Amino acid sequence: MRDDSFYAAVGGHETFVRLVDEFYRGVATDPVLRPMYPEEDLGPAAERLTLFLEQYWGGPTTYSERRGHPRLRMRHAPYKVNPDARDRWMLHMRTALDSLALAPLHHAELWDYLERAAHSMLNTFDD
Repeated sequence: MRDDSFYAAVGGHETFVRLVDEFYRGVATDPVLRPMYPEEDLGPAAERLTLFLEQYWGGPTTYSERRGHPRLRMRHAPYKVNPDARDRWMLHMRTALDSLALAPLHHAELWDYLERAAHSMLNTFDD
């Protein structure tokens, strides 16, 4: 991990835990997104997302050490990710990101990535 990484600049592990915890608070009650998480407890999904984001932004490489290459599209292929699901994901993630009160440049950079990632996960236009 580099001291000059985005991960370090935004506060490291604690920041990503806060982001993901707030995101999953929204997912937990979302009638479209919640069924995409078959585990009764959202904890394992939250841990996976935290590890992925930390690694992507220059933090520890624990995600790859445990799970291999992220293969995001492949991992999401079993789920119907249509525009409604994408928009709901973005809504909960935007709420979570806004709760962090990051510096404007960091906020914009992280949102840009999250928005592009959400669009790239679309795999159907069916309802």
